Parts: sequence; structure tokens; C-alpha cells
Amino acid sequence: MHSHRVFEIILQRHLGQEVTLTQDSSSLRVSTGQRYYAKIGSASEKDQYVGEAESLKAINAAAPGLAPNLIDCGVIDSDTKERDSDVGRPYFLSEYKDIGSLTPAAAKVLGRRLATELHAYESSDGFGFSVPTYCGRTRQDNGWFKTWPECFDALIGGLADKLRAQGGYDALCKQVDDVRTRVIPALLGPLEVKPVLLHGDLWQSGNTGIDRSTGEPTIFDPSSYFGHNEADLAIGRMFGGLPESFYTAYHQHLPKSEPQEEYGLRQDLYQLYHYLNHTVLFGPQEDTVDDPKTRHEARKKTKHN
Repeated sequence: MHSHRVFEIILQRHLGQEVTLTQDSSSLRVSTGQRYYAKIGSASEKDQYVGEAESLKAINAAAPGLAPNLIDCGVIDSDTKERDSDVGRPYFLSEYKDIGSLTPAAAKVLGRRLATELHAYESSDGFGFSVPTYCGRTRQDNGWFKTWPECFDALIGGLADKLRAQGGYDALCKQVDDVRTRVIPALLGPLEVKPVLLHGDLWQSGNTGIDRSTGEPTIFDPSSYFGHNEADLAIGRMFGGLPESFYTAYHQHLPKSEPQEEYGLRQDLYQLYHYLNHTVLFGPQEDTVDDPKTRHEARKKTKHN
């Protein structure tokens, strides 16, 4: 399969030599033997590509090797185009990882690395992120906030705005408004937490796995921001669920925030974000919403289509 010349230009510069490329779907093979993950999007997807790229940069600064290393991300211009219609389309190039299912042993390592590396990497700018990121195909506008309740309220509010725009969710939006005015201040207001780097969409089989070449855990497809570390744990109990070994190892290194007795309530609140996002993406699915396999497949299709 033909590979776009933008990747040939980038890899020749990256490797410092002439290369020949072949592409099979999103896997790019180089004549020197290396493999890379490569994709080109539509012009409207530029922010999504930038969000993923900036997320990967931050993750690899915090926890080197835990996520694929970004090689380059940008926009095709007149010097890298193959045809005029290419100009303005975003491209993305990263390290390729042959990813398998997350094992209980690898989940234990992942829990330790999240607790001691990713969730130890703090922002000096506050809560939020410097660019929009995308949870599935849902845009998170981000920006910077002084407090965690303000940041999480903005995330929930963004979903409520999208549901209102879709129409037919008046009752649900009223409930969300109640959560924003009463529950978020009550549960998150008393917390003393630091803004640490989150993956943002850390769910089993979707964005976690093992690197088959090393057996080590890996995470990918991030929608990162700086927030309360526990927000990254909530989705891991949804859509199939991360192995319990992940949570045991994680909390051995990073205990639950005080008050610990409200940990379960906070997890419910953080899961609400992802359930609302599921509704934004797929609409109400009463017959399937409790089926992890159905949710899993739906999210995979939405993320990669």
C-alpha cells in the first residue's frame, strides 16, 4: 500500500538516511526494518490530532515508554502534499507498538507506574490542559482552572451543552445541573488535591494493553488533562473493567484521597462524565448500556472511525 510522502520526508529527517516506505492500514514499514504508526485525517480533525500529540508528549515526559513515542504531528502544506486536496490535512506519526490484551501481571505494573510516575507529574499552570483533547470523538475544550471543582464542572458542563444542542435530554440536563450546583461542590470542594497528569480515557481493552515485544504495559489514545488522580481510575471499572490487580497495586503506592470514606461517591461522580459522554456519542441505549461488551465495541468503533 502506498504511503504518503509527508511520512517519507519526516522519517528521512528523523533517521538521517534515505528510506523506502510501505504501509498496511496504519502500520508503516521502513526499509531499514522499523515500524511506525501513521495516519492522515481530514482538515476538520486537526484539533483532535494535536490533542492526541500533546497528550502523548506529556505522558512520555511523565512516564517514559508507557505510551507510544510521538515522532511528529502537523499539517500537510505545499511542500509535503501529493495533491492540492492534501493541503490543510493533519498527519500523525508515532512509534508503533504491537499491542495485546492487558494481563493481571501487567495491570499490576501499570497501577504502580500510574501512581508513581504519571500521577506524580504536576502542572504549574493549574487544572486543565493547554489544548483541546478528545474523549472518543467528544471535544474537551480544556483551558486552565485554579481549582479542581471548577475544572471538573467545566468538563461536565461541556457535555451538558452538547446534550442540550442535540435535543431531547431536558430531564437529564436538569439532573446534571443539580449535580453541578450541589454534588460537585459538596464532594470535590473539600479535597486537597494537586493537578496531576491524567490519561483521560483509561479503559480496559480500549486504551490499555501490553507491548507484545516486551510484555510491559502500555497506554494509548489519550485525552489528557491535569486533574484529580482518582478521575483516571473511574472509567477503568467501566466498559469491561481493569483487573483488580491494577487498583491494588495503584493504592499501595498512592492511597485514596481524604476523606477516604467518600472515595466510592467520587468514583460515581467521575464515572458520570463517561456515562454522559457515552450518551453524547451514542444516544440513550437502555437495552445495551449495562452490557460491557456492547459498550466496548461501540467505543472502539467511535474512536477509530
